[in-house]
Amino acid sequence: MKITPIGIWGGYPKANSATSSFLIEHEGFNCLIDCGSGVLSSLQNYLPLEKLDAVVISHYHADHIADIGSLQFSRLINFYLGKSAPALPIYGHVQDQDNFDKLSYKEQTVGVAISEDDVIQIGPFEVSFCRTIHPVYCLAMKFSVAGHSIVLTADTEWRDELVDFARGTNLLISEANLYEEHVGKAPGHMGGSEAGKLASLSSAKQLILTHLPLHGQIEDILEAASLNYDGPAEVAIVGKTYEIF
Repeated sequence: MKITPIGIWGGYPKANSATSSFLIEHEGFNCLIDCGSGVLSSLQNYLPLEKLDAVVISHYHADHIADIGSLQFSRLINFYLGKSAPALPIYGHVQDQDNFDKLSYKEQTVGVAISEDDVIQIGPFEVSFCRTIHPVYCLAMKFSVAGHSIVLTADTEWRDELVDFARGTNLLISEANLYEEHVGKAPGHMGGSEAGKLASLSSAKQLILTHLPLHGQIEDILEAASLNYDGPAEVAIVGKTYEIF
């Protein structure tokens, strides 16, 4: 099982980059996690779009879904070129029915409903979910294979339930959108210290920080995380492959 950051920014992408998104792979199965602004362009550096087998969406803010329409259109173009393929499943919650309905498009993509209570199979992955604290309904997710796991917090404030959800994970990918002076003052997000605390309390084996702010010195967020977590921690690096077993 391996995972590659496709984008690392929250809100909107910096020049020539993308918002927070990841490509997770195992046994030739390719799953994209979130599909926001700039993601489709970045993804093609690592995988042809037609090789995607599934997409999982944490929530429907623009920085997590902005490129869904372009992904759907790419498949429609291939269909017109005679390169037909089975409908691509896009997993998303139904708490926002209008946005969920948009995941299905002209038999090229099909929306598949998920919720916080689900444990489902997506290709080789067992995938479970945990609701987060965010201005809109949002799901953290855990991808597991053969006793190993990768947990992504998605967008969230501190939530105690995430500790058990991430317990013992091989790789915790945590949002860290806030500098310490903003922790507790900006709804729906965590700071580096909270990401480190989550990694420590859950006994995660490795911590990666994502959904980063577009201002300031990102190293300060990593430093805050490392004060609470003594395991290996780093800011997510676009294009770097993190392998689990």
